[in-house]
Amino acid sequence: MGIYFNPKPDAFLLARNTNPYIDKSMLIDRLNEFIDTERRFICVSRPRRFGKTMATNMIAAYYAENTDANALFESLKIMRSDSFKRYCNKYIVLKINMQEFVSRDRAIDDVIKRLNSRLSSELTRLFDDITFYEDGDIIECMKQLNDERDRRFVVIIDEWDCIFREYPDDHLAQRKYLDFLRDFLKDRAYIALAYMTGILPIKKYGTESALNMFQEISMENPGNMAEFTGFTEDEVREICASLNADFEECRTWYDGYSFLKTKHVFNPNSVVTAATTGVYDDYWNKTETYKALQNYIDLNFVGLRDSIIKMMAGDRQKINTGSFQNDMTSFGVADDVLTLLIHLGYLGYDFATKEVFIPNKEIMQEFITATTSNNGWREVINSVNESETLLSSTWNGKENEVATGIEKAHLETSHLQYNDENALSYTISLAYYAAREYYNVVRELPTGKGFADLCFIPKQRYIDKTAMIVELKWNKSAETAINQIRERQYPASLKDYAGNILLVGINYDKETKKHTCRIEKA
Repeated sequence: MGIYFNPKPDAFLLARNTNPYIDKSMLIDRLNEFIDTERRFICVSRPRRFGKTMATNMIAAYYAENTDANALFESLKIMRSDSFKRYCNKYIVLKINMQEFVSRDRAIDDVIKRLNSRLSSELTRLFDDITFYEDGDIIECMKQLNDERDRRFVVIIDEWDCIFREYPDDHLAQRKYLDFLRDFLKDRAYIALAYMTGILPIKKYGTESALNMFQEISMENPGNMAEFTGFTEDEVREICASLNADFEECRTWYDGYSFLKTKHVFNPNSVVTAATTGVYDDYWNKTETYKALQNYIDLNFVGLRDSIIKMMAGDRQKINTGSFQNDMTSFGVADDVLTLLIHLGYLGYDFATKEVFIPNKEIMQEFITATTSNNGWREVINSVNESETLLSSTWNGKENEVATGIEKAHLETSHLQYNDENALSYTISLAYYAAREYYNVVRELPTGKGFADLCFIPKQRYIDKTAMIVELKWNKSAETAINQIRERQYPASLKDYAGNILLVGINYDKETKKHTCRIEKA
C-alpha cells in the first residue's frame, strides 16, 4: 500500500464506524457501468460538506487491488449487486487530494512538478521489479505499467477545482493545470475510470471545456446520480427514527434541493449535526462564513438585487445558466452569479423550469445574515426587524397598523417592479418574514375553487397559532379580497386544521398609492 496508490481503507472504515452511517454504496454500481467505456470520466461537483470526500474513500476501498472489499462492504447494498465481484479489488487506485499539493506550492509549475515527482516516485517504489525508462514522469510510468503488465488504474481526484479558488484571477495557471489534467487523463489506455470531485463544474474556455471527455454530475442536473448528491427523504427519516430526532424540523431546515430523479435532497452534514445534537440551526456557516455569500450578492449586475429580494420573499427566479464559465470571477450578467450560487449550494435549481430558489431555512438564514449585516440592504433589514410587529398586529386584528406596516415594506422595496398582485406578494412575503418561524407559508394554495394567494398554516409545534389566509388585490378593495375568500370557500382547504382561521384582505390602490387591510375571523 502507498500514500497515493492503493491507499489504506482507514478513512472508509472510520465512516462505517460512525453513527449514523448512511449506505451510499450503490454509487459504486453506477460507476461500474462506466468502467472501460468511453464514459469512464466522471466529474462530480457539489457544495462543501455534501459527502464528496466520503464517496472517494468508499470508491478507493472498493476498487483497490490490495484491500478486502468483501469484508469492508459486508452488509452494504452493493454486495447484492451483480457487478460487485466483477470489479472489486481489480485495479491500482490512485487517490489524490489536489488541495494538498496546491497548499504546498504557490506557483502552478511547482504544483505540477511536485505532483509528478511524488506520484512517479511512489509508483516506481511499489513496482521495483520493473525498470522504468522515464521514472520521473508519472504519465510515462503509468503507460509503461499498462503496456508491460496490463495494469489499469482507477484515478480519483478530490478537490480537483481548488486551483480556481486559490488562483481565481490567474488564468494562465488555470490553463496550465487543465492542460496537465488533459494530458494525464484523456485518451490514456491505462485509465479504467477517472472520478473527480469539487465544487465547480469543469472550467470552460470560450464554448469548450479542456476536459470535454468528462460527464458532468452537478447541482444543475445530477441525472441518475441525484440520490447520491445528498441525503434522500427516506434516509433522513431513517436517521431521525434511529436518533429520535424531529423529521419535520429537519425537513424545514435542511431539505429543498430538488432534481428530476430525486425530489427531496437534504444537506447531509447539517442533518447529521442537528440529529445528533438535537439542535436545529444554521450549520452552513461552520464551513464558510456569510461573507462569501455577501460578496456575490453585492455585485452590481442589473436585476441581481431584485432577484435576491424576490427569492427571499419565497418566490423563484428564471435564469439562463448557459453563459456561466464555471469559475468564481468571470461574471458577465446576474444569471452568472446566480448560477455560481447553485453550485455553492446557496440556491436550489429546478432543471425543468430553469428557476432558482432559496431551498430551506438554513440557507435563508445565510441570506438574512448576509443582507442584514450590510446597510446596502436596508429594505431587507427593516422588513425583517419589523416583521414580528406586523405579525402581532395581524393576530390582534389591527387593520390600520397592518396596512401601515405593509405600506412601509412597500416603500422599502419600491425599486421592485410594483405593478401587479404578484409583485405585491413579494413585498408581503418579506414583510411577514417572522411568520416563517411558526407557519408553513404556501403561495397559491389550491382550494378547489381557485388559489388562495398566501396561506399561513401553523407548524405542528405551534399548532395553537391562528392560521391565516391572505388574499391580495390590486386597484380594487380589501373588502373584495375578503369576499373572494368567503365566496370561493378558501377556508375549506384547511379542513384538516382544527384551530381558528383569520381572513386577511389587502389591497393596493394605484391612484392613492396606499394599502388597505381588512381582517375577519373565518
